[in-house]
Amino acid sequence: MDYCENILKTIGNTPMVKLHKVVAGVPATVLMKVETFNPGHSIKDRMALKMLEDAEARGDIKPGGTIIECTSGNTGMGLAIAACVKGYRCIFTTNDKQSKEKMDLLRALGGEVIVCPTNVEPDDPKSYYSVAERLSKSIPNSYWCNQYDNLSNRQAHYESTGPEIWKQTDGKITHMIVGVGTGGTISGTGKYLKEQNPDVKIWGIDTYGSVFKKYHETGEFDEKEIYPYITEGIGEDILPKNVDFDVIDHFEKVTDKDGAVMARRLAREEGILLGYSAGSAVAGLLQMKDQLTKDDVVVVVIHDHGSRYVGKIYNDDWMRERGFLESEMLVKEIIAHKQDKKFISVGPDQTVREAFQLMKDNDISQLPVFKEDEPVGAITESAVLSYLLENPMSNSEKSVSEVMSESFPVVESNLPYTELSKFLSRKVNAVLVKDQTGQYHILTHYDIVQVL
Repeated sequence: MDYCENILKTIGNTPMVKLHKVVAGVPATVLMKVETFNPGHSIKDRMALKMLEDAEARGDIKPGGTIIECTSGNTGMGLAIAACVKGYRCIFTTNDKQSKEKMDLLRALGGEVIVCPTNVEPDDPKSYYSVAERLSKSIPNSYWCNQYDNLSNRQAHYESTGPEIWKQTDGKITHMIVGVGTGGTISGTGKYLKEQNPDVKIWGIDTYGSVFKKYHETGEFDEKEIYPYITEGIGEDILPKNVDFDVIDHFEKVTDKDGAVMARRLAREEGILLGYSAGSAVAGLLQMKDQLTKDDVVVVVIHDHGSRYVGKIYNDDWMRERGFLESEMLVKEIIAHKQDKKFISVGPDQTVREAFQLMKDNDISQLPVFKEDEPVGAITESAVLSYLLENPMSNSEKSVSEVMSESFPVVESNLPYTELSKFLSRKVNAVLVKDQTGQYHILTHYDIVQVL
């Protein structure tokens, strides 16, 4: 029988996949080390297990103990999985910019999660570093992994990620590019690759608001470089011991927007659903494409799976609120976000009272008038009320055709929503939208305001 003794035995030996559409302008062969195939859907499974097993070997944690870690989510996932198998308790500190999905997943695996503020200094008592350290000193038989300074982190990649990449590329790799957070992946993998071939270039992806790039280029830790950013998993306001700056040839900064947009492109164009830092890594590669040739083989190492970000970069509203969506919202997107998508119309031969009752029953103030599946007019609540007041009960059975106005304008579903202002006015308070299936929808002033 072919099976693994437990889930930890499935860590590593992840596939290499060639990229095509998103790197169309890059002359080199671009391969992606898809670390989402690890059981925790992240490259951090490798170093989480290594840190824990090294701690066990040293006697730093004993059976039944408590694992403590400050994490953006992925290292915590790896540790939580290991804890399930090995029988440890887990307490994780994280910061409030991390996605809710990450925190929920940690809890699903039995971890306890403490959320700390992002915008505090690392040595602030409320920071997620400080809280983790304080817990480790107060809880008996506990071990704070401290992925930032624990050199088992980069050793894990020296022993596994580096050899795998070398073997999978048959030693032809010329460049490795990866986002830098704790520094374990780039330093451990980079060290191994350079030992095989000193000419391999190691490129690190940094983000605006992080200290890495300037420190690497000048040796100066500039606090003016530090400010809040949205990208998760890369960049730091400290210098972790795991970052071996001598191994790294270059740091490239990528904006929050470019990383998010590229992650969405990877999903739509390559069919690979990845995390924020993966988008940043590929965006950074495109920024440096002029330094590559057709003979180069570039390996992009990614960190985690896109399922961690369904409420953020894969959510149109979240992207739009931050100005990250490249294209303008279309009319069909407003329709998709409408809470009530029922389409109600009235025929020209129906009575005014029937139309009024329809409006009343459905809490709407206007109705399109349709004949043989095509719009022929429109009737509004104010027009109906005026008619009923001016024409008492004896005339209430008049037909809709006698009080209706011109039909609401019909617009294409692919029309940018800003173009709607050309059709709407005080007198025209709705438009009709015909989708690709021929189905009609109605958009009122209220609908648009509610969505936007």
